[in-house]
Amino acid sequence: MTHANSLLNSSSDYRARDAAITCQSYSLVRKLEGISYELFELYWRDVHGPLCARLPGLGFYVQHHFSRERRTNLWPAIPDVRRIDISLDGAVEIGFPNIVDQNRFFDASSILFSEETHLFGWDNAYSLPQGSHTYVDRQADGIPNGPDKLHRLHLYLNGKPGTEFHAWAIAFAEHLASAAAVQKLRLHLPEAYDNGRPQPPSPGVDHYVIDDMLHPAVMEIGFENALAANLFFASDDFQAAVAGQSRHIQAMAVFLVAGVYTYIRDSTPTTAGLRGSRTAEIIGVMGAANQTYSEVTSLFYNKR
Repeated sequence: MTHANSLLNSSSDYRARDAAITCQSYSLVRKLEGISYELFELYWRDVHGPLCARLPGLGFYVQHHFSRERRTNLWPAIPDVRRIDISLDGAVEIGFPNIVDQNRFFDASSILFSEETHLFGWDNAYSLPQGSHTYVDRQADGIPNGPDKLHRLHLYLNGKPGTEFHAWAIAFAEHLASAAAVQKLRLHLPEAYDNGRPQPPSPGVDHYVIDDMLHPAVMEIGFENALAANLFFASDDFQAAVAGQSRHIQAMAVFLVAGVYTYIRDSTPTTAGLRGSRTAEIIGVMGAANQTYSEVTSLFYNKR
């Protein structure tokens, strides 16, 4: 049976569900020039997404589509820290319960990466062999599929050479996660990207990464809404936390998430993973519970 959607509930902490992801990748994407954003998003959601979800070994797969309407005034400027000059259309998490399943996925992944030329003009994949860490998650729905219910940001921080950057990033994440205003905080500390070994192995797609993005700390942080975020940014607690950050970071970028689409959770496909994201949305709107029963979903699994 596929996962069933649950309601949003901010009274509890659901971070433990991410512990099953022990190794993963975090990827950034930019759409192919010459196709519309609408076509790009539809293909990514309903064609590329379900194809990826059918590959063996996957334990977790989620797409974050970045907003095109709002790309400024999302995070307070930090004195002596420059903005990273980069344009992004989204991010992807692909996770695995163990290295054996990760290798199963990569062994079968050429069919996926060979078709990226249809939608991506540029992408890259950061490796996180030890996984990532979720410090807080107050969203009851672990398999969102649609417009983001949170005011969710992806923050990219480029550390200064010779500093204990990762230790500082962990302490900063822990501090932010303790604030009542923060509904979700997940920290990615990937291995340094090597332009000499471009990833993912998708032919015909540019994978070159600029210096400011070779070894970032990536923070996914969510608030109830934009007002809650800005009130938090104005608080004495936040101002104290960011004071002197230029000692640790030299550049940053931030993007607002418009939609979150989950295709695999706990090694099980969601309705979006089996049927496509828009089909899953329609099933949810219609309340068609029968479409989630095993006698129906089993028809959409690969026959082996």
